[in-house]
Amino acid sequence: MADTQGTHGSHDATGPEGMFANRLRKGDKRFRKWARTQGLTAFRVYDRDIPEYPYAIDVYGDFAHVVEYPRRRAIASGAADTQREEVLAAVTQVLAVPPERVFVKTHTPQPWGRSQYGRVGQDSGRIVVEEQGLKFWVNLGDYLDTGLFMDHRNTRARVREEARGKRFLNLFAYTGAFTVYAAAGGAASTMTVDLSNTYLDWAEDNLDLNGLADARHTLVRADAKAWVEAQADAPERYDLVVCDPPSFSTSKKMSGSFNVQRDHPRLLAAIRALLAPGGVLYFSNNFLGFQLEPKATRGMEVEEITPRSIPEDFQRKEIHRCWRMVAP
Repeated sequence: MADTQGTHGSHDATGPEGMFANRLRKGDKRFRKWARTQGLTAFRVYDRDIPEYPYAIDVYGDFAHVVEYPRRRAIASGAADTQREEVLAAVTQVLAVPPERVFVKTHTPQPWGRSQYGRVGQDSGRIVVEEQGLKFWVNLGDYLDTGLFMDHRNTRARVREEARGKRFLNLFAYTGAFTVYAAAGGAASTMTVDLSNTYLDWAEDNLDLNGLADARHTLVRADAKAWVEAQADAPERYDLVVCDPPSFSTSKKMSGSFNVQRDHPRLLAAIRALLAPGGVLYFSNNFLGFQLEPKATRGMEVEEITPRSIPEDFQRKEIHRCWRMVAP
């Protein structure tokens, strides 16, 4: 994974790159207007729309975040470098973002089971963005992911609507965006579980940023799957749970590895034991080959809500799958 920033030459919209620049301009015009109506300062404007241009381009306030998904052949031939220059020139011109505010990452194909989450740079780019009346810290420079999974915006909104008076649990919580929404929606208490101290500190900063950091909101550093299984005899039950695990994870801090396809039946059974009667679980993951085992949800009312859970600026790609499950 590379993290590079550089300056780019002028862009000739009449050249062969006109096709990409025009598509970017169309996306920018459409989604910038839409984002204003939604109260968003972070949104996607281009998502590998043209197969020959494998990029995802997001606007974060006055910054642009560009992730390249190069094909091995293009890397080997050097074509990826030429195309990157063209794309970055279009980004600076069409989005009117100066080169020093464009963050570029390369998403290199990883073998299954290799974690995607390592640190890729040290030039931070830590800024605050707004989403549906709430604020979040993002980091555009240091990691492949910025700290805010924008494709889960719709589900976060649902959580806020359902949270009032509820005991909320956020598993594999990352930077705690779901927790912020639950707290803002009036949750009676929140429990946020993640293995990373970095992400839990970030979650605390996000709560703080929204004036929501107080004793009702607990942050726990633990392997979420092991934590849930260890709670079987604990008296605490939850009315609303979000579980958005990675496809695959391995860490020195956990025993063994986590594989969402292999491990979800045990994980869901353990979560079901923690749900209060009538409690709701939102379960999501981004392994697109995922098959939900029927026995994993026995006794629960299950509805797949994937199409409604993907926001308008992500409609061109199936980026995750999401279910709403209700305990009896």
